[in-house]
Amino acid sequence: MTGSSADGSDSAEKLLILSGGAAHGIVAALSPEFTAATGLGVLGDFGAVGGMRKRLLAGERPDLVILTAAIVKELGAAGIVEPASIADVGAAPTSIAIRRGDAAPDAGSPDTLRTALANADAIYFPDPEQATAGIHFRSVLAALGVFDAVKDRLRTYPNGATAMRALAASADRNPIGCTQATEIIATPGVSLVCDLPEPHGLLTVYAAGVIRGSARAEQASLFTRMLADSRRAALRSACGFA
Repeated sequence: MTGSSADGSDSAEKLLILSGGAAHGIVAALSPEFTAATGLGVLGDFGAVGGMRKRLLAGERPDLVILTAAIVKELGAAGIVEPASIADVGAAPTSIAIRRGDAAPDAGSPDTLRTALANADAIYFPDPEQATAGIHFRSVLAALGVFDAVKDRLRTYPNGATAMRALAASADRNPIGCTQATEIIATPGVSLVCDLPEPHGLLTVYAAGVIRGSARAEQASLFTRMLADSRRAALRSACGFA
């Protein structure tokens, strides 16, 4: 399992988390408290949920998963996740981003979003085959009737965090991006403009679940409770969950 340690330590004693990119910010925010309580570091591997699902079905076994609620439920039915451990974390809206410091376009209606996309010289978003936000955003481009006009300006990346880092570093004149709000908020150098306007909005519920047979099931259950705790509603909101 590859990934980045949320606590920065080199210790082998870590809780292994396989997660959609949407939860990166909240995992990082909760990791110091978790480590103080358990002595375990946190090693998170974040990416497109479709790719994470494939890895789990192929036999990879972390301690905890944080993926879309639908996928976690599927993994529970498949005997990979303990069904009784599953808890909702929150819902992440798919949103529009800009490079920090750029003028924010009006993208609050289908017509103004269409204009903003048409005026952009580069459009950054995650994998349209594996990432929840990428799959949806590609369908939005088609629904708005702009896909063919902007297809040469599309810049796709394996996940939303990578797409947002590329947007932040972009040398384009007028770039724009789209991914889940949680990934936009967690990425330095980009700013959240607005959620995708209706009827094109997408609110994706994420859930956590403990892997069956994990040697760290007790600690993984604790992290799950921390993620879902009603007393941390303000933290989830600050990280971009609705």
